Amino acid sequence: MTTTAPRRSQKGSFRDRLLRLAGTVTTPLLPGDYLDLIAPLRAGAPLRGRIVAVRPETPDAATLVIQPGRGWRGHLPGQYVRLGVDVDGVRQWRAYSVTSPPGAADGRIAVTVKAIEDGKVSNHLVRRIRPGTIVQLDQAQGEFVLPTTTPERVLFLTAGSGITPVMGMLRAGLAERADVVLVHSAPTRDDVIFGAELRALAARGAVRLVERHTDTSGLLDVAELDELVPDHARRHTWACGPIGMLDAVEGYWTSKGVIELLHTERFRPTVITPGDGGTVTFSGAGVTVEADGATTLLDAGENAGVLMPSGCRMGICFGCVVPLRQGAVRDLRNGDVTTAVPGDGVRIQTCVSAAAGTCDIEL
Repeated sequence: MTTTAPRRSQKGSFRDRLLRLAGTVTTPLLPGDYLDLIAPLRAGAPLRGRIVAVRPETPDAATLVIQPGRGWRGHLPGQYVRLGVDVDGVRQWRAYSVTSPPGAADGRIAVTVKAIEDGKVSNHLVRRIRPGTIVQLDQAQGEFVLPTTTPERVLFLTAGSGITPVMGMLRAGLAERADVVLVHSAPTRDDVIFGAELRALAARGAVRLVERHTDTSGLLDVAELDELVPDHARRHTWACGPIGMLDAVEGYWTSKGVIELLHTERFRPTVITPGDGGTVTFSGAGVTVEADGATTLLDAGENAGVLMPSGCRMGICFGCVVPLRQGAVRDLRNGDVTTAVPGDGVRIQTCVSAAAGTCDIEL
């Protein structure tokens, strides 16, 4: 008996040959790199989003409306998304709460950013980013969410940008299912993010809003809740704001024996202090070396016997790009420092980057 192998269709064979040919003529870039320029939100591409609108909220805050790519899996009210944005040629990652309700008909999401003093990324997003910009996205994450069964009585304690995850919950219809009290602190009335929307909710009786303007009334003392919200110890409470406020709230709820009713949102980024040179670990190779601030990571690795990917060695071909798992590096061309913590997905060019402190390079 003669067995004949199945023939591939001429269409498929031609497509494969075309892609192989494209791969040779576009080296060191691949056809996918050009597809990223044409259809960056396509299925199968790394998850990205396109900024479609930038809406000012206060003098220091803005909402970014984003059309995510096809790989976006949705979010729960209260969750956050990590957003990667190129600022002055350096990829930076930051986490922002999703302030839009889930399941929008157009598939869009929104994050709201407050510019902080000397905040390179936040100021770029609030003041300089424009519609049409492509940003990197991760899937939504975070446990600062409501339980499956909504509590009858809810208290929100927020300050500054801590209102952002709570706004996502309110916009998802929480006030229609629960008795909601919101105590929010901001320096002035004009500094209250979503101020007009929150006051409109209060005016129609959907929530009870307590605004604290700290420039005139001082910081909120949690003991004042006994008068402001007499039943606060019997309410399921979500608190989000500065670390000092959260520490005080946790201590107060503990003293009342109701800590199980309290949920807090704390971002705990690794503090990285850039320097000049440092200890470099090449994960996977099991090699750790000391490198000065003038030696490229590529040279540091090769000098220690590490097999390093490389190409032009001039920062042009991107053949040396590897993940920066953690730490800080400095671009020797312009002095810009890139930092990363585990999970950021930051990639660097080792041929033009030097250690700017302790760092871990993944190979």
